[in-house]
Amino acid sequence: MSTQISLIPDSGSGQEPLVFLKDRMVPASQASIAIFDAGIILGATVTDMTRTFHHKPFRLEDHVDRFYRSARYTRIRPPFGRDRTEEISRELVRHNTRLLPPDRELSLVHFMTAGEIASYSALPGTPTQTVPTLCIHTFPVPFEAFTHLFTEGAHVVTPSIRHYPPQCVDSKIKHRSRMHMWLADQETQQVDPRGITLLLDLDGNVTETSGSNFAIVQDGAVVAPTSRNTLQGVTLLTVFGLCREWCSPFEVREVQVYDVMNADEALLLTTPYCLAPVTRINGAVIGDGKAGGPVFHRLMDAWSEKVGLDIIGQIMGRATVASGAATS
Repeated sequence: MSTQISLIPDSGSGQEPLVFLKDRMVPASQASIAIFDAGIILGATVTDMTRTFHHKPFRLEDHVDRFYRSARYTRIRPPFGRDRTEEISRELVRHNTRLLPPDRELSLVHFMTAGEIASYSALPGTPTQTVPTLCIHTFPVPFEAFTHLFTEGAHVVTPSIRHYPPQCVDSKIKHRSRMHMWLADQETQQVDPRGITLLLDLDGNVTETSGSNFAIVQDGAVVAPTSRNTLQGVTLLTVFGLCREWCSPFEVREVQVYDVMNADEALLLTTPYCLAPVTRINGAVIGDGKAGGPVFHRLMDAWSEKVGLDIIGQIMGRATVASGAATS
């Protein structure tokens, strides 16, 4: 059954973005979460993020499915099913994109906490009866923050802080309990203020950054770390699909810093900017040091054709329409 999502008939609601919070749409300026919410007290929050192309969410179903898998694993029960979540999400995007210039896009965020806990005495392990707090909101994709990645390439740094082991928290969950990532980023930024943290596991294997999957290119093959200690990224799945379409090798195996330093190319894979070239690791140049090798450009060209948009051009402020139809 179709669920009707009504926009708030507030005099100012049409002039600012809307947020879906708990059970209704509200103007962003009125959206707030209690200080005793489990997401704040315990960091008990699952999340996901989608972006738009041509103001339409890209692979929304995949992001919502992962969101619900994370919720199931953490036992945070959504108030309704996937179909309604997708419907609300599309309605939110339709409203909020009307406030954007045509050449801008939205990030669509889903997050859900374990709910409001009435007392701070409810510490971990204490039985609680709570209603989960669901929030769906958007913000413009900050293209300006990414431009240097396509002119200089990314510098990844491996700090002393290691990724949490899957024996503690399964890496397939997308969540916001990320203190270790915060600490790792503080170390990285002491080395390079623009550096991006590349987390190693307890055995020294490469996992992921604090905001993206990571892959290398060796002899024409895209090589990604195993899923044992990395999030199963939708962007990574998209790259896998593109590689299959042009019959290019795609491998999943353990990767060490040695492999990265000797790779032909290295890549960041993430929702906001899709792919970005990595040109240095811990100060050492990767490949020829140029911001984007042949595999990177081939992947981005194929992705741009798939969504009918010059992705790099849009990020760099010169959006053009590529051949192909936009993906809804």
